[in-house]
Amino acid sequence: MSSATQNTAAILLITVSTIAFGGLSLLMHLVRRIPGYLDNPVRRALWTAGHAHAGVLVLFALVALLYLDRADYGDGMLTLIRVLLVAAPILMPLGFFLSVVRPSDTRPNKLIWLVGAGGLSLTVGTLLLGVGLLGR
Repeated sequence: MSSATQNTAAILLITVSTIAFGGLSLLMHLVRRIPGYLDNPVRRALWTAGHAHAGVLVLFALVALLYLDRADYGDGMLTLIRVLLVAAPILMPLGFFLSVVRPSDTRPNKLIWLVGAGGLSLTVGTLLLGVGLLGR
């Protein structure tokens, strides 16, 4: 594994603690029955989706990084794929969380577009990685 890929994996592994903290935070909202979470189904659903996407996409990116250095690409393309793989687990959850920041929000605000940007990042990154692996 190249040092750039290893550093990227290290950063992703460090983010797991923030995901764990987020899970604890959501649990405390439930246990303490904090207004604006339990009584707001839109906010609860989007925050749950944000937390779930963060965890799954970080794990997915870590697995994808195991294959990255085997792709038939130069350093520039490998860097782009690394960025795209890391952007997805950041952008998608941010979109879910930031689109309903206020407890009174019952509709997502314009920051929900970050979910789509994260999805696009995931799609392009995995497509490029897959094509690069086929080229070997």
